[in-house]
Amino acid sequence: MRAPYQMNLPLRTTEDSDPAVAAPLKKARENLGFVPNMYAGMANLPALLETYMTGYERFRAEAGFSPQEQEVIFLTISRGNGCDYCMAAHSVIADSMSGVPTEVTDALRDGERLPDERLEALRRFTEVMRDTRGRPDTADVNAFLEAGYEEKHILGVILALAVKTLSNYSNHLFGPEVDAAFQSRIWRP
Repeated sequence: MRAPYQMNLPLRTTEDSDPAVAAPLKKARENLGFVPNMYAGMANLPALLETYMTGYERFRAEAGFSPQEQEVIFLTISRGNGCDYCMAAHSVIADSMSGVPTEVTDALRDGERLPDERLEALRRFTEVMRDTRGRPDTADVNAFLEAGYEEKHILGVILALAVKTLSNYSNHLFGPEVDAAFQSRIWRP
């Protein structure tokens, strides 16, 4: 969902004369095979794009969640923030790379209860953390821990919230076109 105000900054490219802009975009192209439109907008402030990319990579590698759980978290945050770009992108990633069953991805997209109880506990806790701005009550934490997660996982949810806030808010302001790679899972709030 776009913000009422839309950025007038250009989408940047790997050919940019500023190496601080071009370098992270080249890295993205090497890793992904293309430069997502989201990255091209964020590159107007290289620190923003680099912070996003580093946080995203570290979350994927170190937060202790399976690829399926990672997508549950990312889709839950992005849906709550109304980010159509990230909903499309993470739906495709969930379907094609992370092994999330289609019925789980579809339930996340529709804001419905998940059929897997552990993933549902993760979805609910992620919503609580997002909606309370990191102030869960004891019952919420206990339900999360009783589902088999550890306190360390709470920190992983915080990292994902930070990363998705960077991308979701940037996308609201830039309104990037959803890349061709993600077009099959367009989402509207």
